[in-house]
Amino acid sequence: MTSLSRLKRRAVLATLACASLGLAVSCAPSSPDVATPSSGTSPAASGSASGGSAGGGSATLSGAGASFPAPLYQRWFADYNKENSGVQISYQSVGSGAGVEQFLAGTVDFGASDAPLKSEDKEKFKAKYGAEPIQVPMTGGTIVFAYNLDGVDGLKLSRDAYCGIVTGQITKWNDPAIASANSGATLPDSEIQFVHRSDGSGTTFGFTNHLKAACPDWKAGASKSVEWPVGTGAKGNEGVTAQIQQTPGAIGYTEFSYAKENGLKMAAIENKAGKIIEPSPEAGAVAFKGETIPADFALLVPDPAAAEAYPISTLTWVLLYPEYKDAAKKEALINVIKWSLDSGKTAATDLGYIPLETELAGKVETELGKIK
Repeated sequence: MTSLSRLKRRAVLATLACASLGLAVSCAPSSPDVATPSSGTSPAASGSASGGSAGGGSATLSGAGASFPAPLYQRWFADYNKENSGVQISYQSVGSGAGVEQFLAGTVDFGASDAPLKSEDKEKFKAKYGAEPIQVPMTGGTIVFAYNLDGVDGLKLSRDAYCGIVTGQITKWNDPAIASANSGATLPDSEIQFVHRSDGSGTTFGFTNHLKAACPDWKAGASKSVEWPVGTGAKGNEGVTAQIQQTPGAIGYTEFSYAKENGLKMAAIENKAGKIIEPSPEAGAVAFKGETIPADFALLVPDPAAAEAYPISTLTWVLLYPEYKDAAKKEALINVIKWSLDSGKTAATDLGYIPLETELAGKVETELGKIK
């Protein structure tokens, strides 16, 4: 089965999941029962609390946002539904930018983003809802340079090489900056086709946050959307992955699990300590070791110093309202998050994500206790 066929298969399975479980990228979300300053302060159950299995209750939840964790969220929500048949969760993989917009507008029960909320987003939220939003990390992951280059396995990229590719200063695969780290490899005298995100993306935020720290000539800053000096855009981690698969000579950034699932080659890259590190969840986890978690959980490690750390690693967050009118929705949402952080660790590891450490997961559970 080709890599492109695997992508098509995933889309078909997602559609089937939508029909049977309410879990899909393309399912339309229902309007959440979110408490606003004008709607009172007490969550009101509205007919969703009957039935359900094993204490799971009954509720329908909708979320939207980052494509980075979408494979894991789809897996978690499907597995949770098997144990709690009364709880159905739909998740739209629309990108972090669109996810934040839908969360601020109140059209979903939860948002998801690979970039922490900006101060202006928090101000908008507080003006509308009269309280601070809640953002909690769910998992971590690595952002990789996936590539399509026949006959070249185990590609290694120094900082000079990958910084040169993203700035457009290196345009040929046999450039000396690439060749010097790949002795014995036959690099073609062909153009590099760089692929980047075209939509507002938390993966882009994590990637450009690293470029800003690591590449002296990077001028576009760090954001969910930037003016790329070179390359072709594609929507979502799904789109970038497909574009790389279809384009000989392509290289681009995507989340580790997308590259792994679709059989893409991934480059080992130079970290801050000067070591060439292969992407893996284990090397990604090293980036967060010993870091202090801020009160709002907005931990960013754009260029980890540890010698064994993979240099482009990020957390991904779920965005929650401080109050829900529907008590059944609130209970179901809190329960599924707690379940995911505990019982969902094996699935996270299987798919190539980084489960939260026990201490951090405990802090998240404490934060969930603030929801009314």
